[in-house]
Amino acid sequence: MAGRRAVLDFSRLVSFYERLESTTKRLEMRDILVELFRECEPDEAGKIAYLTLGELYPAHVGIELGMAEKLAIRALRLVTGVDEQRIEEMLRKTGDLGLVAEQLLSSRRAQTTLSLEELTVERVYSQLEKIARFSGEGAMEMKVKALSGLLAQASPKEAKYLIRLVTGKMRLGVADMTIIDALASMSGGGKEEIERAYNLCSDIGLVASKVKAEGVKGASSIGMRLGVPVRPMLAERLTSAEEILEKLGNNGYAEYKYDGERMQIHKFDSEIIIFSRRQENITSQFPDVVEMCRRGIKARTAIVECEAVAYDPDTGDMLPFQELMHRRRKYDIEKAAQLYPVSLFFFDALYIDGEPLIDLPLLERRERLARILEVSDNFMLTEGVVVSDPETLDKFMLRAVEAGCEGVMVKDISPKSIYRAGARGWLWIKYKRSYVSKLTDTLDLVVVGAFYGKGKRSGRIGTLLMAAYDDEADVFKTVCKVGTGFKDEDLEHLTRTLTPMAMSQKPARVESIMEPDIWVRPEMVLEIVGDEITLSPIHTCGWGVLAKDAGLAVRFPRFTGRYREDKSPEDATTVKEIIEMYKSQLKTIVGGEESEPT
Repeated sequence: MAGRRAVLDFSRLVSFYERLESTTKRLEMRDILVELFRECEPDEAGKIAYLTLGELYPAHVGIELGMAEKLAIRALRLVTGVDEQRIEEMLRKTGDLGLVAEQLLSSRRAQTTLSLEELTVERVYSQLEKIARFSGEGAMEMKVKALSGLLAQASPKEAKYLIRLVTGKMRLGVADMTIIDALASMSGGGKEEIERAYNLCSDIGLVASKVKAEGVKGASSIGMRLGVPVRPMLAERLTSAEEILEKLGNNGYAEYKYDGERMQIHKFDSEIIIFSRRQENITSQFPDVVEMCRRGIKARTAIVECEAVAYDPDTGDMLPFQELMHRRRKYDIEKAAQLYPVSLFFFDALYIDGEPLIDLPLLERRERLARILEVSDNFMLTEGVVVSDPETLDKFMLRAVEAGCEGVMVKDISPKSIYRAGARGWLWIKYKRSYVSKLTDTLDLVVVGAFYGKGKRSGRIGTLLMAAYDDEADVFKTVCKVGTGFKDEDLEHLTRTLTPMAMSQKPARVESIMEPDIWVRPEMVLEIVGDEITLSPIHTCGWGVLAKDAGLAVRFPRFTGRYREDKSPEDATTVKEIIEMYKSQLKTIVGGEESEPT
């Protein structure tokens, strides 16, 4: 029809996905995405951004596409006529149900002359939405029927990606920041504005649609909205009071660093919404926090941040983070709230009564925050003090440790101390108690590979290849192999959880010299502790920064027993942080003066 806009066929999108899958170079990925976004319409751009990340919506919407492989196998049986046992055998051999779907449909198409109606991106997205939203009695059957309907119209290559989409295994190696790079390149610049828009709305699809429709000015029109999480500001870390104050111009604001869960609270009238640091809506899990905030936040509308810390109701003592994780459940929520009550410690305000505050200096934001809080025993501001000399900061650190905290956060208080949503930088610096000695502090590292065990661990995963996050290159770089600290139940859990995440080749966002038995998509974050950080010829973390042809490794690493489900892979310990830890060790070794390796 004349004047009708072009509609992107799903087969065309799949051709771009095949190109993305064939490269591990981020610049090539960016250029492929630029070409893709240039071909699509604004409303398609948002859907394509989601699908490329294996999603349908932002995390805060709470609707996930993930469909059990068993259901996808049933859908394949309906379309191909191949029995489920045979499909499962093929899956065991290939490790990829998407490839199985492609093989089965290729064989079926060769034997039939079916005339296929071409699928469009719009139609595929609409059907996947339905699959994700089916709930209640009969939902599983409806999901299978809807998926089989799509597969019946799909080409073999389309079927491969449909199956990967619904089972949550896209494997393209594309991250949200790669999409932002592509949108900026397509627009001829404006990456800072586009990234700011994403950090304020946590919605890559909205940003993609706006940029495609209006260019960079479209991104600039996106601001904070009540009920939509702002991506949290993040901190760097240093290992001594002297280094921290030098970085902050010898003046900063130190506050207790509590061992709890970071929450972003949105209030509008009597409604309260709670978001985790990963932008998930966790309101239903904390009904007590909802009531505390209704009573204690004396503003009609607000976006504020706090740390929720579990405490012993008998003694009032703060409990470690692991105890708070008992609150992350779907059932017996009221009982959990009684067994593990929480205290809230507020540390920042982003928005109050219609006024965005993120461009105000820290102390002004904190003053605004103090005005709207009705303080009580378990509802208060973080403990804090202005510091300008190392002795005062170290004394405050000891007070924090005595109070049961991990350490302190030290923050810039100059006029430039704005709230940088989604950014990690030197405006906020972590100073944790174990930094003052050898490496007894923990690291949050990402699983990128696994080795099968020997002896009593034979037949299951026994050792993991762990990586730190390089936030500049947006990749994960290996830093250790860890095989100690695991209980039998941990090994069973890891084998059961990581096997479906296995990949036959190295993930695009992983840089590694070592070759594990299986590669794993960088998704799982574990807490690791070690004795010290050493130069390494086989790990890529900090490669070439401190010594030629060497990276950094954690010596004698061990698992602490803590699965960091509250952290995304991009929230893991960074390469820069590990480099700074290594430099700090050198200072200690040579009596306080840094000695760089040659």
